[in-house]
Amino acid sequence: MEYRLLGRSGLKVSTITLGTMTMGGGGNFAKVGNTTAQEAKRQIDFCLDAGVNLIDSADAYSAGAAESIVGEALAKRRNQVLLATKVRFGPSDNPNVRNLSRHHIIRACEASLARLRTDVIDLYQVHAWDGLTPLEETLEALDRLVAQGKVRYIGCSNFSGWHIMKALAVSERDRRQRFVSQQIHYTLEAREAEYELVPISLDQGLGILVWSPLAGGLLSGKYSRDRQQIEGTRRLAGWQEPPIRDENRLWTIVDVLLAIAEARQVSAAQVALAWTLGRPGVASVIIGGRTEAQLRDNLGAADLVLTAEERERLDKVSAPPLIYPYWHQLWTAKDRLGPADLPLLQPYL
Repeated sequence: MEYRLLGRSGLKVSTITLGTMTMGGGGNFAKVGNTTAQEAKRQIDFCLDAGVNLIDSADAYSAGAAESIVGEALAKRRNQVLLATKVRFGPSDNPNVRNLSRHHIIRACEASLARLRTDVIDLYQVHAWDGLTPLEETLEALDRLVAQGKVRYIGCSNFSGWHIMKALAVSERDRRQRFVSQQIHYTLEAREAEYELVPISLDQGLGILVWSPLAGGLLSGKYSRDRQQIEGTRRLAGWQEPPIRDENRLWTIVDVLLAIAEARQVSAAQVALAWTLGRPGVASVIIGGRTEAQLRDNLGAADLVLTAEERERLDKVSAPPLIYPYWHQLWTAKDRLGPADLPLLQPYL
């Protein structure tokens, strides 16, 4: 297992993170999975034994049940692992619950600490944007939690480019704790993050954690152009995240994935994960599985190194279109591009 620094922090995380969205099976999350506490303990044990040192959860997953299962399953192994969780949503329609106010963040953190059976959260992430709460209030609350020793590092998730840059500017101006990471959706099928989010990460020193790196299983190898409905999967159960805008493009990408996987005698999932792990700025990919076999297979991606030719094939088939202003930059500014510009524009030079 390889370990990478998480942004500008001194924290090193394994390139594979264990995700917990399948744990609990409550409400809409039952479509994703229903991993019991006993099964979760077994998954956690073999992931830790394989070198995984980060577990990612959220208070929204099955209304907090996922955090409770993690807390129960970890037991005496808490000191062997970094715990990450998220705040923004909650198990209530109370108007003062689903936000990033000081009121909600502090109460939600206390509740997550109790469910996780720990004194400190290693990485506390805001789960989504809140355009009504001033960033000054959100960041002050997070800063206070770090000062109190309840949180060690903070991060964001699902922010747009300007959201992140404004938050970093407020942190610098007010001398608050700064985001060290962002958790984003970034796959062979969905490379929109290369327009703004990846360049910001490289320029501002944020570590990238990737959620759903297999596009909800679409890049796992189970699905293909001729096999699109599979019994027992989240998509057949009605889970539509992430959205697919061009199915023909998706299946063309999958065709190349399957060809490379067959030639290397590995799974398509491992190839897709290895591609993502090789992208600039990516610190770790978050995996979860309905079964132990899925998790064990995904862990194999940590040791898979794609060749330059394999990467080129995957890059080409999945290249995002150059929307404005990037096509203009390619024409007029290619002699003055910096390192943060290249993940998107390098293939066109």
